Amino acid sequence: MTLNKYIVLDRDGVINEDLWGYVTSPDEFKFIDNSLDAIKLLNNCGYKITIATNQACINKGIISEKELNLVHDFMTEKVRAHGGDIEYIAFCPHAPEERCSCRKPEVGLLQKTEEELSVSLEGSFFVGDKESDIECAKNFGCRPLLVKTGYGEISLDSSTLPEVEGVFENLFEAAKYIEQST
Repeated sequence: MTLNKYIVLDRDGVINEDLWGYVTSPDEFKFIDNSLDAIKLLNNCGYKITIATNQACINKGIISEKELNLVHDFMTEKVRAHGGDIEYIAFCPHAPEERCSCRKPEVGLLQKTEEELSVSLEGSFFVGDKESDIECAKNFGCRPLLVKTGYGEISLDSSTLPEVEGVFENLFEAAKYIEQST
């Protein structure tokens, strides 16, 4: 039996440009430079990609789950056309005030991913741009990597940012680090 390696990625600010609001349609989804190459590189290194993303826009009534799925289908198709693959996408539809167990920094999205894929994510790399991503990674026993894209620079200035394994300019630089770590 071969061991499948998994990596958890945040979406907005890591794979695609964070609009400082919400991506509500495929037209608004813009890949960050080299993020497609990063996913392909990680796949070529034997990693399977999962995404854990907070999407409060659903419960706030900004978009429907069906519309979010269209955005995710667009992203997945572009990744595949570029030679990469995304194994699974877990999203939290709840607004922060709902205090759910799946909104990062809570670990529900990672638990759901483990259940859906019958895998363990403990010890996996988790790449994010927000403090909540890093907290989620630490709380679950993942290896947190912070990218400076999206909210990354703001997160770096936080006095409460948990310790990270590495800080990178973007997902591609993080992917090169992960490649060297295998």
